[in-house]
Parts: sequence; C-alpha cells; structure tokens
Amino acid sequence: MATLASLGLPPAPGVDPDLEISGLASDSRKAGPGVVFFALKGSVDGAEFAPFALRMGSPMIVCSPEGAETIRALWRAEGREVPPDGLPLAVSEAPRLALARAAAAFFALQPEGVAAVTGTNGKTSVASFLRQLWTQLGRRAVNIGTVGVEGAVDRPGGLTTPDPLTMHALLAELAGLGVERAAIEASSHGLAQHRADGVRLRAAGLTNVTRDHLDYHPTPDDYLQAKLGLFARVLPVDGTAALNADDPSFLRAAEIVRARGQRLIAVGRAELADLRLLSAEFHETGQTLRFSWEGETFQAELPLVGAFQGENALMAAALAIGCGEEPRAVFAALPALTGVKGRMEHVATRANGARVYVDYSHTPDSLSTAIAALRLHTPGRLVVVFGAGGDRDAGKRPLMGRAALAADIAVVTDDNPRSEDPAAIRAQVLAGAEGADPAPIEIGDRAEAILSAVDMLGPQDRLLIAGKGHETGQIVGQEVIPFDDAEQARAAVQVLDAEDETGDR
Repeated sequence: MATLASLGLPPAPGVDPDLEISGLASDSRKAGPGVVFFALKGSVDGAEFAPFALRMGSPMIVCSPEGAETIRALWRAEGREVPPDGLPLAVSEAPRLALARAAAAFFALQPEGVAAVTGTNGKTSVASFLRQLWTQLGRRAVNIGTVGVEGAVDRPGGLTTPDPLTMHALLAELAGLGVERAAIEASSHGLAQHRADGVRLRAAGLTNVTRDHLDYHPTPDDYLQAKLGLFARVLPVDGTAALNADDPSFLRAAEIVRARGQRLIAVGRAELADLRLLSAEFHETGQTLRFSWEGETFQAELPLVGAFQGENALMAAALAIGCGEEPRAVFAALPALTGVKGRMEHVATRANGARVYVDYSHTPDSLSTAIAALRLHTPGRLVVVFGAGGDRDAGKRPLMGRAALAADIAVVTDDNPRSEDPAAIRAQVLAGAEGADPAPIEIGDRAEAILSAVDMLGPQDRLLIAGKGHETGQIVGQEVIPFDDAEQARAAVQVLDAEDETGDR
C-alpha cells in the first residue's frame, strides 16, 4: 500500500506523510477513509465537492490555490470547525498533473515498453500498426485509444486518451496480465489535461497537425502546443521521438526534442528523414513501398489502400525501433499489417466490381488526404459521402465542402448534428462549394445518402463514406441512434445488386 510521501504530493497541514493511502479519486462519491480526493476544475468545480469528501473521511484534498479558497469558504459557510493547523489541503498549481503523477506512483506497474502517438490524423492507425508489428515480433502487445484496448487483451472503447486514474489502473492491470508492449493514442484534450503524464514512455510519435478541435483550443497555436507537450513534458529525456519530417509542425517539435536531448527519428519523404519514403506504387488493393534506413534501401508490399497508410506504417516502424526492436525485423513484419476498422476500410464490393470504403476523416485536411489517397486506387469516378458534426468547430464546415470537390461526385449529408439544425449545418458545408460544377448533392438522411451513392457506382468507380469510421451511432439532439456506415453500405450493395439481378428496378 502506498503512503502519501510515495505519491509525490505537496504537504498538507496536519497530515502525516507516512499515512497509508488506499486510493485516489477525482469523483467525491468515491471519497472515503484512506482515499485522497483531487478537486479538479472542469465542467464543474471539484472544489465545491471537497467538503463532502472531507466529511466522508478523505484524509487530504489536492486542489489549486483558488480551489483552496473555495473549500475554506464553503467549510466556514457550513458552520464547521476548522482544525488548529487548518484544513488538510495540499495546494498545487497543477492539480491535474499532480493526479497523473500520483496515479503512476500508486498503481506502479506498467508494461515494459510503452509508446504514445499524437497528431490530428493517423493516431489510431499508427497505434494499431505498432501493436501489430510488436505482435509479429513475438511481443504480447496492445494498443489503447479510440477503439478501446485491442490485441493481447481486448476492451471496449471510450475516450481516445483515458483519464489518469483509468489509464494507470489499466496499465498496471495489463502489465499484471503479461502485456509487454502498449501503444497509446494521445489526444490534444488528453495532453492538455495531463492524462498521459506519468506514463513511462520509451518513444513518442507526431503524425501531423492540421485544423481540429478549435471548439476546445482557443487558437491553432494552443492546439499545437498541446500536441507538443507530449515531447516537452511527457516523453523522458532518454526517450525516442519519431516526427513527420514532411509536416509543418516538424521544426517546432524537432527544436523541443533536440533541446531536451531525446533521440530523433525523422520519418517521411524529405531528404533529412532518417526513415525515408522513397516511392510508393499503388494498385487496386494495396501499395508497394520503397524506403531507406541508415543508407540501405528496403521494399515492402502493404495490403493497405491510401498513401497515408504507408506513411502511418513507417511511423509505426520508427516507434518500434525507438522502443528497441531490431530495424530489419520490423521492416520484415510490415507486409503482415492489416487495416484498422473505420480507417480506409474496404467494407463492400458491388457485383459490377465497384468498391466501397469507410473512413473516419472528419476534418478538411483529413478529407482531402482521404480523397487523394483513394484516387490513386480508382480507375473510374470517385464518389464521396460526408457531413460535419454539430456543436463543434463551425469554421471548418465550408472548408469541408471545398475539400470534397476533389471527388468527382460529392454528397453532403448529416454527421452527428447533435443539438444543431442539420439543414443549417449542411448549408454551411455547401457554402464552401458554391459555384462548383457539378454542385454537391444534398441528401440529409445519411442512410438514403449512402444508398444513393452506392447506386451511382459504375464498374471502375469507388465510394468513400467519410466522417464516422468505426462509430456505431448517429447523435441527434441528446439521443444516440444506432447507425453504422459499414453496415449501411453492405445493406445498400445487397439490395441494389439483388434488384439488378432480378430486374425489379
């Protein structure tokens, strides 16, 4: 059992540092004897619940200076007696960071090799590919993120980056189950909220940084800074940073990495890249990569559609090398990679040979990238079905409309409208394509949009259904309606092909 002193927390009046601690909590309902309560400020102020935690027997509260004032005021307002030494408040300028580090110390165990990857796009694919490479190399491995825990242990998904208590409890459990390697997706929200701090990383990767989450981050630079925190704060000085040499974020990230003395593996097409992509040849169901490492050229056949998938595979390879794997063995494992659910996933093929793909791309840049990637595998026309989410960054909606014009036919539909008027969201998306010829087609009902798009497909055509990827629900108002793009596509293909066969159309 841990003691307060072993958790690295600030001292609190009247609290013995050798006191044994049975748990940590940021939810006052889980407070009690032996449980340290962390008063975090989010959508609600945890300081307002701290008096309840004290009444429930929590020996100490960790809070901000402002939170301490709130707690004392509430305690006095309740007419309660203040101990001679004062309330047991451990004041920290960064309570979330204190929680993450305390959780790491409390749960203690972690897999031997842990890597994290951040970036606007590609996190899930890179984490999954890294786990697959480790598995091919005989490691007992998992990836943790948007789709939950996959690999040697499987768990359903939740947040991209779990909260610190969940994260460190999970890592300890996985280590106890014999998991040797873990690949973690680190979101900008998670990094800003210190959810990954305290994870003992051997390597960290940065895929790219483009416009996203400006509903949470006040400026694009704030968003970038959150991402760079993975290297400036979380990755230790003896860790390895794998950075996309082709992305504008590279220079800022590399400056941090070099200043801290971390090992740098630059990945990409740029001449300065250490793991350099020399060429990619695309065919209907995959691609052939040529790349160089330490002066030697290698080739790998990948059963993955989309140029970005090849780039993600090399990023995963760099992270595996950063975690100590032998480079030649890593490169030999690349052809065994399989695609990730909802990431340029081939979900159906029409009887005439037209293929349908589902992808999670839901930002202007990722939509442009997905369309350009699938174009290389499309002998005929490329059709895209897409939308934009409600209650999120409205500024990207017209940019989405403009990005979709790279397809031959664009169909604008609904994508998690949440509390907003779906027609108003579609109008903002369509505004970005004003004057286009041909103009995008507007079909609000997503199932109808998918059916109509599948019906358009000729033998050499391809359909990209973008935005929801692996998701299995459509959020309308406060309700989550069951909806799976892949299932809808397969159903549409089945119905339309049956009609063609019987001549009932």
